[in-house]
Amino acid sequence: MTATASMRGMVIDRFGGPGELHLADLPRPTPRGGEVLIRVEYAGTNPADWKCREGWLSQFFTYRFPFVLGFDASGVVTEVGPGVDGLRPGDRVVTASNQGKGEWGTYAEYVVSDIDRVARLPDAVSFEAAAALPTAGITAWEAVFDVAAVRPGQQVFVHGGAGGTGSYAIQLAHHAGARVVTTASGHNRDYVRSLGAELAIDYRNADVAAAVRGWAPDGVDVVIDTVGQGTLVNSIELVKRGGLSTQIATLIADEPHPDPERAAALGVRVAMTMASHERQGRQLRSLVAVLKR
Repeated sequence: MTATASMRGMVIDRFGGPGELHLADLPRPTPRGGEVLIRVEYAGTNPADWKCREGWLSQFFTYRFPFVLGFDASGVVTEVGPGVDGLRPGDRVVTASNQGKGEWGTYAEYVVSDIDRVARLPDAVSFEAAAALPTAGITAWEAVFDVAAVRPGQQVFVHGGAGGTGSYAIQLAHHAGARVVTTASGHNRDYVRSLGAELAIDYRNADVAAAVRGWAPDGVDVVIDTVGQGTLVNSIELVKRGGLSTQIATLIADEPHPDPERAAALGVRVAMTMASHERQGRQLRSLVAVLKR
């Protein structure tokens, strides 16, 4: 008889708080057609992980316990399934994983991912840095390019620029040729400026709306609100006619949003940004391509 290969992973057996996470011995998954098996070097963590742990994502997929959390990982391909071209064992990669489909995530020694959700890593990019890329970077890409279609010369306001999604949104908007203003706490102002923000507003000690209007008297072209939770409900008042205000989806119930009637009167489009499972592979590869430049 051949023993089943095993691995260790952090799992939950039911929904709940941090105490539900525990280490377990699990069967190592085997890649099916169009999949690869990755030995995880680093697993990324995101706010979506605690929401997943508490069951918030059951509206999107069916959990099967024990369940391994984790959307993001970097590592090395160890096995490829039938029909896989372009990747082979030994390749350094980053993955957004298949957890969004209800499969085991990246808090384990190994993870299986669809080939479309895996990108080869440039040698200059460390595993540690790459593991922080997929969820935050993909969400920022969705907001900057797929929702807002940011163009050169536009003025973009990123609310919450020092967070994971915000820091990527600043860099991507700057990369697209836009001028960027952002909010950050005082000790992060130099950091967000280093990412490409022209102006960093200390939200704890400044009138954010007044500072944005001073920077863009006619209004900005795009607001990307990565914080939500009612911290920037007046975002539409800062956007010029024909512009856009988009808020990153948090899944928090009864979260305040801009008034649609007021937005219509101002001629401002309002949209919600939520990463789409179908687009994530393209977005991840695009992010990695930007890293190479």
